[in-house]
Amino acid sequence: MNILEANNLSKSYGNKFNRQEVLKGIDVSIIEGEFVSIMGASGSGKTTLLNVLSSIDKPSGGTIRIEGKEMTALKEKQLAEFRKNHLGFIFQEYNLLDTLTVKENILLPLSIKRTPKKAADDIFSDVARELGIEEIKDKYPNEISGGQKQRTSAARAFIHEPSIIFADEPTGALDSKSASDLLNKLSDMNVKRKATILMVTHDPVAASYCNRVIFIKDGQIYTQLNKGGESRQEFFKDIMKTQGVLGGVQNEH
Repeated sequence: MNILEANNLSKSYGNKFNRQEVLKGIDVSIIEGEFVSIMGASGSGKTTLLNVLSSIDKPSGGTIRIEGKEMTALKEKQLAEFRKNHLGFIFQEYNLLDTLTVKENILLPLSIKRTPKKAADDIFSDVARELGIEEIKDKYPNEISGGQKQRTSAARAFIHEPSIIFADEPTGALDSKSASDLLNKLSDMNVKRKATILMVTHDPVAASYCNRVIFIKDGQIYTQLNKGGESRQEFFKDIMKTQGVLGGVQNEH
């Protein structure tokens, strides 16, 4: 079943005299339980695509359905409610609140939903254990490493069991060991929890953890790669080849 389906998506900025088309009629669908990455050179539109699909930004045209609900038809209040219950986010810069402990940061989505304390604590224990951050639950963000911050951010995204998790360059600020720790954990959560994850990355190593990679070029889908039965190393080589044809993929801020 498709958890997300977007048709003929377009996004433009500016006015009729000076218009910049960033997305040009993109069709994309994500199956429930998939771990998909979006790659493309700087300025290709990959971050804009993630922002539009995740309702952070509005498309100029086209339709987006998540769990069968037409996102572009929702009013702001309905959209906020849907986002609160059905979407999870992992950002490159963590977006943690410095005045809250690790546990309090992770439990925010459940606090907003008014989940009873006992139930929230049980869910927290499971997610924190899976992401290896139980022992730092009482620390504050300024007392933990970048890798721990990002795993805290991931735990917050998973805690309310959203329909889909959007990850924007989640390894962009991490060293290679922390990045690989995080990606292994995301991969495990994808398998164990059948979590659907859509991730933007410039890093072919990160993309190799996914089931499928969508390559964007000049605001359109250039090609897609499916991992199938390949090993991560084989898939990495395929991604590198495609990246080479695209002329390299750089970090996009």
